[in-house]
This record gives sequence, C-alpha cells and structure tokens, in this order.
Amino acid sequence: MGLHMQVIIALLLGIKRNGHIFIGLILGILTGVFFPHSSYPQVYNILNFVGEAFINIIQMVVLPLVISAIIIGISNIGDSKQLTKFGSKMLLYYAIITVAAVSIAAGIAIILKPGISAINLVNPDVAQNVQGYVADAIQYQKENLVQIFLDLIPKNPFSALAEGKMIPIIIFVSIFAIALTKAGEISRSLIAFFESVFAATMKVTDWIMYLAAPGIFALTATSVASFGVGVFNNISKYALAICLALAIQFFIVYPLMLKLFSKVPVGKLFSAISEAIMVAFGTASSSATLPLTITCCEKRGISNKVCSFVLPLGATLNMDGTAIIQTIAVIFLTQMYGIELTPLLIIEIALLAIVASSTSAGIPGAGMITIALILNGIGLTPQQLVIGFSLIFTIERFFDMLRTICNVTSDAVVAAIIADNENELNYELLCGQNAEQKA
Repeated sequence: MGLHMQVIIALLLGIKRNGHIFIGLILGILTGVFFPHSSYPQVYNILNFVGEAFINIIQMVVLPLVISAIIIGISNIGDSKQLTKFGSKMLLYYAIITVAAVSIAAGIAIILKPGISAINLVNPDVAQNVQGYVADAIQYQKENLVQIFLDLIPKNPFSALAEGKMIPIIIFVSIFAIALTKAGEISRSLIAFFESVFAATMKVTDWIMYLAAPGIFALTATSVASFGVGVFNNISKYALAICLALAIQFFIVYPLMLKLFSKVPVGKLFSAISEAIMVAFGTASSSATLPLTITCCEKRGISNKVCSFVLPLGATLNMDGTAIIQTIAVIFLTQMYGIELTPLLIIEIALLAIVASSTSAGIPGAGMITIALILNGIGLTPQQLVIGFSLIFTIERFFDMLRTICNVTSDAVVAAIIADNENELNYELLCGQNAEQKA
C-alpha cells in the first residue's frame, strides 16, 4: 500500500473514532457565534460552568494516575529479568529522545512566540495576578534554594498529597516504589493494589473522555462567544509550533537515533510499523495500540525478548510526543499571560515536562491531565488560566492523535536499537524477506 493511501486511511480512521469530538468543536464554534457573551450572558455563564467543571474533573484524577503509574513502572523494571541486560540502555535511549523532544519544543515555542498573538484575550488584571504568582514562586526559589531541596523531601507525604505538591509526591512515591521492588514477593499484593488503582484510574479517565465532546463544546463556545471566530487566528502559531516540533521529532530525531546507535534501516522500520502508526493516530492511545505495536515489531524481526520488555514500559514511561505538546502549551500560556520567560523558568518547564509526560497514561487526553504538574511547579493552577486552557482544549484532540504517533514510533525505534545492539534483530524479516511466512 502506498504512503499516500496509508495517510488517507489514518485520517479516515481518526475522524471515525473521534467524530463526536469534532462535532462538539463545530457545534461549539456555531454556538459561540450565535450566542455572543455580550448579548447572551446567561448562556455564556452556563457554558462557562460546564467548561470549568470539565477542567476540574480532569484535575481530579491527576494524583492517583501519577502515583500508580510511577509505582507500576518502577516495579516492572525492578522485577524484570532483563533489567541488567536491557534496562540501562532502554532508559538511556528514552532519556535522549525525551530531552531532544523538550529542547526542540522549547526552542520552537521561544522562536515563534505563539502566546504573544493571544495576549490580547487576557484581562490585564488577571494577567497581572498570574504574573505575580509566578514571580513570587521564582523569587522564593532564588532566595530559598537550600530550603527548596529540603522541601522536595516531604516530612509528611500525606500533607504533600493534601496540598497537591507534585514534585515531593513523585520523589516519595519513586523511593517507595524502589523499596517495594527490593522487598520481594511480600510486596506483590501491594503492587497489585496499585495496578488496580491504575486500571481504575484509566477507566475513570476513559469516562472523562466521554465528557470530552460536551467539555470541548463548552470551552470552544465560551472562547468564541467572548472573542469571536477570530480566536482561532490567535492560536494558529500555537498549532504551527506543535506541528513543526512533532515533525522534527518524527522525521529528524528518530532517523538520527537509528543512524547513530544502530544499523537499522530507517525506511524499513517505519514501513514495518506503519499499521501501528495508523492505529495510533486513530485511537490517540499508545496503550490501545500496544498489542499491534508488539505484533508489527515481532513480525518484522525484533525478538519477543526485547519487545515484551521495552515496548510495554515505553507505552508507560516514554511519552516524548506528549512532552512536546506539554512544553509548548505551558510556554504558550506563560507568553499569553505576559510572564517573563527567564532561562531558569524555561529549564524548569522542560524538566517538569519530562517528569509529567513520563507519568501520563497512554490514553486519550492524558497529556492535558498531567500538565497540572508543570503548572504547579511554576506556582500556578489550571483554574488561574481558564481562558488559556479553553484555547488549548479547542484543538487538543487533533494534536492528541499526532503526539500518539510520536509516542508509539519512539517506542519502536528504541526497541529496534536495543535489538540491534544485543543481536536480537532478524534483518531478513525487517527488510521484508519471509515476513509473510512469519505472519
């Protein structure tokens, strides 16, 4: 099948699976046009309530999602017999790919300045308050550097949970997860409990995504009702920045990784996983695509030993496409609200995006859920940036599908590199010879 046909099929599959989202977006635009805020304030208030409720519901699952994902990811690594042989390389390659992703995203966002075009949408008093929150957070960080490091170690983990201090929570949970893996079989029941928590949280998130259509409808309607259809001109640079960053990651970073660290032919690998890429676009879920990703990789010569270890962990921990969107989204919001982007703040956003993306579940919408972690790190909450979040959510679903392509492809790239390094790759199958017999 030609590449153009694969692209057409992927687009049709994406539209079919996410038709309700696109319908909600279109209806939101029409509602905003026919019920402007100035003429229909009561309609606007109802829609605004629905939109803010949707954002609050999303935040509701952040803590259980992050905690259970970290514990499961670390315990899986610790329990794996392949950790010594494959683990260090896997973590190294995933780290290189993710650092490249956030660096590209930050660079493009700084150059294009997508948030500047939307700065006129924010009330000056609100912007000033937001700037104050961030300035206070940065000033505190500068004056209390030693205390900040001490605060990262929570004296009372439950107090950190209650206050939503994400970084101390992550540090405590990571230490706790490592301890669970070292405790042996006796900790299996507790790990199973967190596996249940993760499964339940994913189910709740799945339910939340059923509300995505009315949520995006309300957020889009309130944005258009307040600022008119021209609001989409205000986020055109934001959309361009994301597309450009994802394209660089897909067409430059992945091929470079394969060239630098293996002998794997780029075209052959991309061709081998093309079906998984199409399903990734259509489902916007790397977890849902995982079985097909494993099948495509094994069918084309990557050993089961590598696939069964690297790909499931990648679907949990390696989310470079998500990191790109989170980095650009947060920089977009800081520019939109007139927050000064110092080098220190940019580095902080990038580092937090790496952590936030690695704790994102491989399901639709998870990237926007854990973006609260990044904002928390710079002294903000989504509630303080409602207008900005409204803009992001109007086009989030489409980019959710694009970032999943990157997430799934990067997992396959790392699996192929490790398979090549460890002589676990059948090049005859990868290059198409006898592939049908293997299937």
